[in-house]
Amino acid sequence: MAPLGARLTPLLQLMTHSASSDAVEYVAEGDDPQFRVDPDRGIHALVPGWYVMDIVLQATEGAIQRPCLYPDYGGGCSEATRIPLPQPDALGRIRALVLISRALRALRFDPTIRPARFRVGALKFSRITRPRALWFLLRGADNSSEAPTDPLLVRLIRFVKDAGRQGLSPAVDALVHRHYGASRHAAGGYVQWLDHFDPLKGPGLEQARINACQLANGPLISVVLPVYSAPLTFLKRCIDSVRDQTYRNWELCIADDASPDPRIAECLEAYARDDARIKVVIRPQNGHISEATNSALAMASGSHVAFLDHDDELSADALHQVALAIAEHPQARLLYSDEDKIDASGRRFDPHFKPGWNPELLRSQNYICHLMVIEVNLLAQVGLLRVGFEGSQDHDLVLRCTEVLLPEQICHIPKVLYHWRAIEGSTALGGDQKSYASEAGRRAVSDHLQRIHRDGAVEIVSAGCYRTLLALPASAPKVSVIIPTKDRADLLSRCVRSVLEKTEYPDVEVLVVDNGSLDPDARVLLKELRQTYQVRVLDYPIPFNFSAIINHGVRHATGDVLCLLNNDTEVINPSWLHELVGRAMQRDAGAVGAMLYYPDDTIQHAGVILGLGGVAGHVYTRMGRGTPGYMARAWVAQNMSAVTAACMAVRKEVFEEVGGFDEALPVAFNDIDFCLRLLQAGYRNVWTPYAELYHHESASRGSEDSPEKQARFAAEVHAMKWRWGGLLHDDAAYNPNLTLDQGDYGLAFPPRSPKLRVAGISN
Repeated sequence: MAPLGARLTPLLQLMTHSASSDAVEYVAEGDDPQFRVDPDRGIHALVPGWYVMDIVLQATEGAIQRPCLYPDYGGGCSEATRIPLPQPDALGRIRALVLISRALRALRFDPTIRPARFRVGALKFSRITRPRALWFLLRGADNSSEAPTDPLLVRLIRFVKDAGRQGLSPAVDALVHRHYGASRHAAGGYVQWLDHFDPLKGPGLEQARINACQLANGPLISVVLPVYSAPLTFLKRCIDSVRDQTYRNWELCIADDASPDPRIAECLEAYARDDARIKVVIRPQNGHISEATNSALAMASGSHVAFLDHDDELSADALHQVALAIAEHPQARLLYSDEDKIDASGRRFDPHFKPGWNPELLRSQNYICHLMVIEVNLLAQVGLLRVGFEGSQDHDLVLRCTEVLLPEQICHIPKVLYHWRAIEGSTALGGDQKSYASEAGRRAVSDHLQRIHRDGAVEIVSAGCYRTLLALPASAPKVSVIIPTKDRADLLSRCVRSVLEKTEYPDVEVLVVDNGSLDPDARVLLKELRQTYQVRVLDYPIPFNFSAIINHGVRHATGDVLCLLNNDTEVINPSWLHELVGRAMQRDAGAVGAMLYYPDDTIQHAGVILGLGGVAGHVYTRMGRGTPGYMARAWVAQNMSAVTAACMAVRKEVFEEVGGFDEALPVAFNDIDFCLRLLQAGYRNVWTPYAELYHHESASRGSEDSPEKQARFAAEVHAMKWRWGGLLHDDAAYNPNLTLDQGDYGLAFPPRSPKLRVAGISN
């Protein structure tokens, strides 16, 4: 089929600078330039399906950052349906795989998010078959500037394994989600982000050396390095990254685990002769990574230990940043930083910008990973690495450390201080590179649960990701499901029926709080519900105030656990309430939120990020069901600052302790305010993907479509900003290097202040 050409018509913040026969040069005058895309045969010629899109987009002044398409499927253009595009290659070419999922009403092309001058060539779409799209996903674009980092064979094997475990269709879906997840961050331009914001770029490195000299009396940091059969090239780069540190008060303790290649021992001994700060022990027999690391630890004489793998690299300023953090927060006994990956040629990619202290996420995956620095006295307290946990020995160690620490003794440095080598066989390319590590991690988390007296089992969700199934008390606590409603009998009937028929939880009462229904069908349904076992109907005909309605329902609830539930939700999995209650019953738990989908199986709610869109917003909105999300976080339970009251579980005593919902916030943000007061009281809010429901968002209330509603919403925005101030721009469950413009965990241009984060999510 012949390619479909398209014209670009400037809509916003674009001025034509010059034109030629093959390209037009434009000036983007702001941070939101927009083109309308007009296919040659009309917008309907772009029928749903897979396309390869080609365009030349070449900057002549400034830079292209985060190009993307915005399809309008009838609800307008939004971040929820944004299609990220890769960065242009050296010739300005972009080739991207584009999925048009539904009939289009319009299509928009945003070339960049920063002022720039650029030339735009012809835009065309080539329709391709699904098998060819699959091959494109596996192979990557021919000229992409963000080519896949793992070998094609590795991607093929992963796909075949996924298809064998889950079936072909889910495996294809997972591949699509990985592709678009990677594209979203590639489109954010990590290379360009580093060009703009890496503090060690240009004169920054020399300034860092000057700054480090001012900390001459800082702590001695022992870098421990277990070595076994490392490629010599990468081993030397690893050791040189320590020797090149701007901070000078370090020692490097290396244990070679009986590598069969004699050149490795010769190399290490040469380094030791050349630098007195380097200590080397050659183990007589191989004991694997735990024993080798412990051999290196036995030589450490510093106050703190930093862990390094034999083919990775430290940022030149890594140890200086650690020393600064210790000076600023001397109570910190465990410190960790952000990290990225580095390939054989030294190209950096795939940054992992981490949250502050997040114990539930640590039980789900070893998000702390690299760089990890531990006080030596803490190691003496909890013990060294344990034999038998190889592959996840660091996860086991950090879990044991956190069990004896206060939150304020854990410090997150939100800067990339570690470069994880991505070569074949490395877990940097995916946890399935070393499958034994996942089983070791499962046992590490299981042992951890026993030590902290939480009764539950641990399952492997995917490589390096775990689910804890928490047991209920011997006598399951009674749950009061509170459902506010008005009219819309169709929604309420489906919601209540799904709770009663699809919930396997043993002790449930349903409280329907009717806010003055007038619709005849609704009144008939409410009359029926009054006669239904397990259901009570409470009349509360006041002017709409969601907070007041919830508080009224709670006053009449007899359960130990409350489950707030919108009337436009529908239960999917029978264990949903067991999952929510098991987590809500933990002594430190505040609100527990669920995974909510729109009826088309795209995500509506997977947790809330403070500051997103101004006050707070949902992440992964409109991404497909099953998407892993950023660093697989959509697959695992974790602490988040807030969750939606559309489905929220909380112990009744905790609800009452913080005063319930604030009736001064009648419609918007009352659940966010409630969650923040829970944090303030010392509780931790949790989001879990294992309680799944459908949600027809606000279907019975309507939209903010009148001047009165808009004024009320503006007042609630003002109230939240006045109450919570800077907290809305420094969510401890998020990272200041990630954007607050959309909920896809894209890069922030520019990043917010990277201040140290101590006490994490309790801030």
